[in-house]
Amino acid sequence: MKILVRLPNWLGDMVMATAFVEGLHTFYPNSEIHAIIKKEISALAALIPHIHTIHPFSKKEFKGLAGVYHFGKNLKTENFDLFFTLPDSFSSALIGWASNSKKRIGFKKEGRSFLLTDTYQKPKALHRVDEYISLLEQFAKQALKTKTVALSVGRKNVSKNILLINFNSEAESRRMPVIKARQITITLLNKFPEIKIGFLGTPNETPFINTIISGLNNQERIINFAGKTTLVELTDLIADAKAVLSTDSGPAHLTNSIGTPLVIIFGAGNEFNTAPYNKNNLHIVRLGQLPCEPCVKNTCIFGSPKCLELLENQKLIEPLSLYLN
Repeated sequence: MKILVRLPNWLGDMVMATAFVEGLHTFYPNSEIHAIIKKEISALAALIPHIHTIHPFSKKEFKGLAGVYHFGKNLKTENFDLFFTLPDSFSSALIGWASNSKKRIGFKKEGRSFLLTDTYQKPKALHRVDEYISLLEQFAKQALKTKTVALSVGRKNVSKNILLINFNSEAESRRMPVIKARQITITLLNKFPEIKIGFLGTPNETPFINTIISGLNNQERIINFAGKTTLVELTDLIADAKAVLSTDSGPAHLTNSIGTPLVIIFGAGNEFNTAPYNKNNLHIVRLGQLPCEPCVKNTCIFGSPKCLELLENQKLIEPLSLYLN
């Protein structure tokens, strides 16, 4: 059997979808699993167990619905038996239809049901990992006993005394304000004098990180990795760290999938739906004092996210002390 899966576009969502791929392998152990993945993050697919072939997709190369159709049509010769779409978009279902997969499975969303052969209602009030797996369970008519989010990256040189910090996020409401980020960094440098601190970030986030660390004392203990790692190199870096402190973002999910201890700070976002899934070595921190918490807005009603600004640094020190002392 040949199975094609349209994986999510966002890094964190794609990491969470590894549980779905693992479930596919459990239900169909002799199948050949192919994955459609956003080209910009497709290198990470090599670390997802059980994926046989990767089909990178780029909106720049396949523009509009016509481009999406041609991308799917190019997969016709693969003769897929099953196609699963995890994104709810119309275009994702169109790829499956154009690929001529025998069975095309997805949630009932965006008026796309006519493109799919098997559609199901999306369950409410579930974690996103459980949402993905529910699609598989409804189609297969059986329950998955074990659900694990995991990349095939083992923890390595954990003797390295380094704490990695990711204060970034695509959404302003989840990004740590610069002044607060500097305060947290100073507190950590003073509290853990034997630890080096490494800052994570994409090339576009480099100016933000430079602003945070500029002029701080103990520069010899600060390492700026922003814009200097590939996605695979980032996973290796995380695997070597003592712990990671992160806002709600893709690197947080990477950390959790590897097993490195994670302290994750929630501003905007609902941790009951999108928090890293594995419970081991996971510490979720939220202010929990504002009537608007949790919200799912990309911009804060206060301008700058108060749920991050008002957070006591001690709330971060306590869980990090479990791994850094």
